[in-house]
Amino acid sequence: MLAAGGLLVVGEAETVAAAMVAAIELRPAAVLVDVGLPDGNGIALARELTALPWRPRVVLTSTDPDAATEDDVRRSGAAAFIAKDEMPNAPLGRLLAAG
Repeated sequence: MLAAGGLLVVGEAETVAAAMVAAIELRPAAVLVDVGLPDGNGIALARELTALPWRPRVVLTSTDPDAATEDDVRRSGAAAFIAKDEMPNAPLGRLLAAG
C-alpha cells in the first residue's frame, strides 16, 4: 500500500528490536510504526526513533483506532496516529514527509 501510494519503502521490521537495528542501519527519513508489536510498545519505539540523531519522522498506526491518544502521539514525538482502516485515505505522503 505504501509503495502504491508513491512512497519508497526501504525496510520492514516486525519487532521493536528489529526496528531499531533497521533504523540505525538504513537511516530512514520517516517510519510508520504499529503501536502493538510482539516484543514491546510502538509508542515507546516512536520515542526512541525520534530521539535518533537524524530525527526520522514517525507516524503511529494500529488496527485499534483507540490504541494511541493525542497525548501519546505528542509525548512519543510522532507526527500523527492513523488507524489502519483510515490509511487508504490518509495523507501518508504529507504526514511522513520531513518538515
